[in-house]
Amino acid sequence: MRPDVAVFTDTYLPTVNGVTYTIQTWRDRWVRRGGSMGVVYPDSAHDPDPFEYPVASLPFPFYDGFRIAAPWIPDGVDDVDLVHSHTPFCLGLSGLALARRRDLPFVASFHTPTSEYANYLSNSGLATVISSVADGYENVYLRRADRIVTPSPSAKRRLRDRGIDVPVSVVPNGIDVERFAPADGEAFRERHDLSGTLVGYIGRHGYEKRLEDVVDACERLDREVTVVIAGDGPARASLEERAEESPLDVRFLGFLDREEMPAFYTALDVFGHPSPVETEGLVALEANACGTPVVGVNAGGLGDTVRDDETGFHYPLDDMDAFADGIERALDERDRLHENCLARRDEMSVEHAVDRLETVYADVLDEHSE
Repeated sequence: MRPDVAVFTDTYLPTVNGVTYTIQTWRDRWVRRGGSMGVVYPDSAHDPDPFEYPVASLPFPFYDGFRIAAPWIPDGVDDVDLVHSHTPFCLGLSGLALARRRDLPFVASFHTPTSEYANYLSNSGLATVISSVADGYENVYLRRADRIVTPSPSAKRRLRDRGIDVPVSVVPNGIDVERFAPADGEAFRERHDLSGTLVGYIGRHGYEKRLEDVVDACERLDREVTVVIAGDGPARASLEERAEESPLDVRFLGFLDREEMPAFYTALDVFGHPSPVETEGLVALEANACGTPVVGVNAGGLGDTVRDDETGFHYPLDDMDAFADGIERALDERDRLHENCLARRDEMSVEHAVDRLETVYADVLDEHSE
């Protein structure tokens, strides 16, 4: 039998981001396989399913969509076999408390390094101070885990570089290839009045993601393109100011319904991903699953996620000429890259990810019972 798992997270539906998407898809697949996975999360506008447990919370004043939850352990997750935390913050501490109280195996996911949360607030010098404190706190928290799960080899190396010696398992988040597949890109273009060659990005607009680099690189191209950016976040205002200075046509679409995202990816000719702080870069995988090549910075998780000259191209951090060259090559070789992307769909599926997760859970339970 598969173990009953309690998941603790500080971000969940209706907020859509990499963490909420991963938790939701893992939970759905775990239940399909006959297991139980209760999710404890800050209360929100989301209407909970029977095994979702919202707890009292307040809005996080610096970032829309995030909430600060009260440290609470719902009765519904008290009788489980294993605790899996996706956050080191409020509800992550609740998960750790449950594991210690009942002597349960404790698994912690390393998604976004907490030091990067400093950049949700500002791109000022204050972020550096907050980052240092955050890293120290996160190290202490992660050392309490029996196993750390991280989505890429580069994220595992980052933990080792920080001196964390807890066993680490690489479990890619995986994507729902039933949802993310080539869609009607032409209809999407018509709905949003888009035409010509499109280079784009979708995701949270954080300062640390360096989204202005997409504009900088496209200004260096030898062809006319339209830059299409979807999503929102604290850096949007500064990004719009940068776009106003550009001779390019830069479109901001705001948040898109998840149902629209496959058509968005399909409508693009190239997906540009300049963020050096990703632990995996789910949107790059989603773009690939829809057949769209990705030109991504060769840093962080994108160094693993983007397969150079196969599903896109890498470029060195800070080298905007190389970023532009990568986009030019991806446009010139799009047909070949498109076929390579589609050939990799099964490998990047959430089913394979949950296979690995199941192995991790079984290993941790065996180790804990020794």
